[in-house]
Amino acid sequence: MKITVLVVSIFMFGLIAAGCTEQTIPIRDLKANSGGYDGKTVQVAGTVKSAAGALGYGVYQVDDGTGAIMVVTESGGAPAQGAKIGVQGVFHSAYTIGTDVLAVIVEKERRTR
Repeated sequence: MKITVLVVSIFMFGLIAAGCTEQTIPIRDLKANSGGYDGKTVQVAGTVKSAAGALGYGVYQVDDGTGAIMVVTESGGAPAQGAKIGVQGVFHSAYTIGTDVLAVIVEKERRTR
């Protein structure tokens, strides 16, 4: 009985751990393959370079050292400029002209690092 409980516990831990391993994507890669990521949930991490918000809504720019991207949030407002954060959200590519890419992430979850 104890062995069965142990095996089931290890199996459940493995499933939970596997679900928590979403990989952080460099912003450079998101912009280089914007069509491939469009509409997909992505995760980025970096430093907030600029931020504005009102009435719980916010927009802020995250820079991970490979590039920067705007993030839009519908709750919780924008984080403080200079904050180190991780963001998970849906990537939307508005347009690509040559090497210029306009894209945003609509925030689902934010973690302060």
